[in-house]
Amino acid sequence: MSKGTVKFFNDTKGYGFIKEDGSEEEHFVHISGLIDEVREGDVVEFELQQGKKGMNAVNVTVID
Repeated sequence: MSKGTVKFFNDTKGYGFIKEDGSEEEHFVHISGLIDEVREGDVVEFELQQGKKGMNAVNVTVID
């Protein structure tokens, strides 16, 4: 599992981006990849899965 911070998430459109800890990488996240609801600034754990345009964050959970 990777860790990161939700940089942006649009509830209306159902997608956003997570900045991975320890790197400059940002990963796309779709609402279908969420386990918990997320907001900008939330610290999360996630897995990466190959998508159509690169790696996508999936199984995203908020860390307390």
